[in-house]
Amino acid sequence: METSLVRDAIRALRERLPEGWRVESEAGAGKGRERGADAVATITAPDRRVGKVWIEAKTRVSPKDALLIAGVADLAWAGAVLVVSPFLSKSTRDRLREEKLNWLDLTGNLRLVLRRPGLFIETQGDERRVGGGKGPARTLKGQTAGRVVQAMLTAAPPVGVIELAQRAGTDPGYTSRVLELLDTEALVERERRGPITKVNRARLVRRWAEDAPLAGRGRVESFLDPRGIGALMDKLRGTRLRYAITGSVAAQQWAPIAAPRLAQVYVREGLEKSAEELGLRPAREGANVQLIRPKDLGIVDSARRGNDGLYYAKPLQVVVDLLTSPGRAPSEGEELLEWMSERPDVWA
Repeated sequence: METSLVRDAIRALRERLPEGWRVESEAGAGKGRERGADAVATITAPDRRVGKVWIEAKTRVSPKDALLIAGVADLAWAGAVLVVSPFLSKSTRDRLREEKLNWLDLTGNLRLVLRRPGLFIETQGDERRVGGGKGPARTLKGQTAGRVVQAMLTAAPPVGVIELAQRAGTDPGYTSRVLELLDTEALVERERRGPITKVNRARLVRRWAEDAPLAGRGRVESFLDPRGIGALMDKLRGTRLRYAITGSVAAQQWAPIAAPRLAQVYVREGLEKSAEELGLRPAREGANVQLIRPKDLGIVDSARRGNDGLYYAKPLQVVVDLLTSPGRAPSEGEELLEWMSERPDVWA
């Protein structure tokens, strides 16, 4: 399989090299420091300068595998390393980038950086495995997976499957499968068949947001408050509706960045009833309010009252919502995430 992968990868690389560039490969163990590579590609520039690339071909590469490849290649090779696979997920490519490794998959995802001769190529392919892979997709999408993630983010390691399942109110078998995914994606560290010993909180939050964006968290509708966001806050203080403010407005109480342009509010009651109660008008353009009826009503039930008398979603929920909201919200989410990383007490 590795031989055919290398052959297909070299063919794909030839198609993407600039005019006048050439690439040839030598399969096998190689000689000297090249020993151990699945192949070594020789790339020749138009001025005949030559660079060599170590090729590591695998049928499947996870983020955790990227760490292992980087460790092995670092000991055996001083130049560029190209990881080749039929498909490389975004999280795997992100980890390869962090480890300063190049990549190429057969869906069109490619990144190759050479210092000598100078070369930079990056192309975007598919974000999903061609053919869907075997079995159901393994993601953090869904209410139950979200509860496991939140339990993991708020727990103090070491923590085992049973404790996590109890904290999340989920089945231990399902919790174990989620932990297997987190381990494979190098989002946590765990002892073999044992407890989780370390959690990369920031990376896990980003992955959770990617798999479970705000738009998929419930029914979302846009509205206009003619008097502005400040007027909406005043009405929320006097309403009998059960709600939880999220997004930029909520972030202001922890990490003020800029005046919010959009108020995002989870509501327990129906969207139409809530909009009528708050005097909001439906709006496709120029909206300054989003009401969200969540699938997981626990988001509203766990809201906390701020010093201003308003009820806010937990910081963890707010940062995840910001990361997949429109406009400048993702950058605000990163700011809030950085603020949270220095304050372990705010995660619970």
